Amino acid sequence: MTTTQEKNTATLIHLSTLTQFFFPFGNYLFPILIWSLKKDQSEFVDYNGKQTLNFQLSMLLYTIVLAFIAIPTLLYTVLKNVTFEQFENGDFPFEQFSTGNVTGILVIGLTALFVLCVLKTVEFFLVIYAAVKSNNGEKYTYPLAINFLK
Repeated sequence: MTTTQEKNTATLIHLSTLTQFFFPFGNYLFPILIWSLKKDQSEFVDYNGKQTLNFQLSMLLYTIVLAFIAIPTLLYTVLKNVTFEQFENGDFPFEQFSTGNVTGILVIGLTALFVLCVLKTVEFFLVIYAAVKSNNGEKYTYPLAINFLK
């Protein structure tokens, strides 16, 4: 049976990931801080802390993979008609952009932005859902999470 204090601590761990919208890397620092202080006192808090950190690390991995796909593709699309000599001289030919190139850039950029927005929206709602579940004393496992910490 989990106590009210354990439920509140687990809920706080989940909700502390939302600090990423106010502090850089707050979604890692605050949950790690709370979890490391309380993990030895409660198995319930330890479980929820690991789930939270696994989910945040998974979201970081997904974001990095998205960036590794979108950024090189975007750079290739922009720079495919530029020679090294033009690049060194700073003679960047804007007139070589055609509607096809601009449309490709726009599609790649908007797709990457859309996927990132979807990931952040899903993350927000899953964090709230996990906080509610842990406040009810239930163990919640995030979907899409890779188990880095077991």
